[in-house]
Amino acid sequence: MKPFSRRRRGGVTATFDAGEAALLANLARQVIELLRDRHGESVADSDPLAAQLGLDGPSLPPEDPVLRRLLPDAYSGEESGESGEFRRYTEQSLTAAKVSHAEAVLSSLVVGGYDPDAGEIRGQEPVEVELGPEAVQAWLKSLTDIRLAIAVRLGIETEEDAARVAVSDDDAVAAMGDVYDWLGYVQESLVSVLG
Repeated sequence: MKPFSRRRRGGVTATFDAGEAALLANLARQVIELLRDRHGESVADSDPLAAQLGLDGPSLPPEDPVLRRLLPDAYSGEESGESGEFRRYTEQSLTAAKVSHAEAVLSSLVVGGYDPDAGEIRGQEPVEVELGPEAVQAWLKSLTDIRLAIAVRLGIETEEDAARVAVSDDDAVAAMGDVYDWLGYVQESLVSVLG
């Protein structure tokens, strides 16, 4: 990856290898699917007005640990009833925002050469993305969501956990650890041009 840099027009650009762009697109699509599956599970059952306004989501937290991290409870412990009510009225909009951020990543990659129908990058040419201010924010938020999802799956909560993953004997775990680190680099590269 050629790190993000600032353009004179005010946007920022980066160039990804075809494989990196395909990986990033795949991860963004997985987050979208996971969130949409959760949204599809919610059924408006009690308040017709809230359902009509799109404010009648699930009141119970998701079972999937990744979704619990991406869609956390607002309150804990004794306030769990309040947390359920808060979730019921806010989860759908939070989910929609997270899906929108991941879709912005995909859209940027499409302009750069990603083929959503084939689910891959057209050819092996590098993919250049150019982001305006709104797209920058969407990328930062989506990269955070993707990294959180990977961290949950790998059991990364501390620096020691990350170090453990880095030296894992399990090739799949070590490879996902490398992806997690690379996404951190992408995110850091984007943040550094904003300052």
